Amino acid sequence: MEEKCSCEPTEILIFPCSGGSNVGQIANQAGVKLTQDGMGKFFCLAGIGGHVSGMIESTKAGKVIVAIDGCPVACAKKTLEHAGFNIDEYVEITSMDIEKNPNLNPLTSDVEKVTQYLSTQISKRRGLL
Repeated sequence: MEEKCSCEPTEILIFPCSGGSNVGQIANQAGVKLTQDGMGKFFCLAGIGGHVSGMIESTKAGKVIVAIDGCPVACAKKTLEHAGFNIDEYVEITSMDIEKNPNLNPLTSDVEKVTQYLSTQISKRRGLL
């Protein structure tokens, strides 16, 4: 029996890093919040890195790819680019004056800062779809 991806294509795909630091968790929580707010759909970065065929195909069907990285290591960006995808909206959280630390319980205000920034960027882009 073949495994199938439960991901359905959508216009705006959100790929957050979910690394082992505050900024990785901020990226992840911002991705969740953006999805809950109807700004796009949270997608599985690990599935792209693992070359899961259903996830690759669903991503190809998307119109806008949003990548959220916590730090300059840029795992989300590199994973998507390695799989051949162009990123339409990108943010690297430490460039937003949020310092990386090992705390896995990020500040709500930091999550809101990133979510608000990306909500604005996605809203602008929606006018172009």
